[in-house]
Amino acid sequence: MDRMSRFSVVPSGDDSPEGAPRPASLEQLLHRSATGDESAFAELYDAVSARLFGLVRRVVRDPAQSEEVTQEVFLEIWRHSARFDPAKGGALSWMLTIAHRKAVDRVRSAEAARNRDVGYGTSHQDVSHDSTSEAVVERLDAERVHLALATLTQAQRQALELAYLSGYTHTEVATMLDLPLGTAKTRIRDGLIRLRDTLGVTL
Repeated sequence: MDRMSRFSVVPSGDDSPEGAPRPASLEQLLHRSATGDESAFAELYDAVSARLFGLVRRVVRDPAQSEEVTQEVFLEIWRHSARFDPAKGGALSWMLTIAHRKAVDRVRSAEAARNRDVGYGTSHQDVSHDSTSEAVVERLDAERVHLALATLTQAQRQALELAYLSGYTHTEVATMLDLPLGTAKTRIRDGLIRLRDTLGVTL
């Protein structure tokens, strides 16, 4: 049976009784998961499922698709837990990054499918010159933004995507990335400045 089939995507909380032994850290659970320890992975799931599902839901919106994406996130965490490097950041930040990437990929995939449908429909009917021009301008603007985002550092891009694509506050971004609030604000500000300079507009 697929190891992931035992984990349903239902946000869970911390029900540990008082006086219980201190739970293992997320880093320890990831390390044990990398050795194939399913009980450690189950603990990891219980500890972070609500946070990861919440992030995915904020990006994807659709509840059913959010559950599917969260399942994919945990599958990737299980398969690639050995790749986690504590020297590069906290375990929660690493997992949130996977969740955000998967969620954005799902949104982009859905948008691409819609665009194909729209493209097919518009190719079979007359379109005014003004409508065609507007579509070209919108596409060029989107391409410019994607190219501009590519000029940012990974840290800046991650902070900006959480703040402006996913709608999180600076405080929430700091918490999710395991950063001091001032550091998170600096990354967001520096990223915006670089985007402004790249695009040549006022943000």
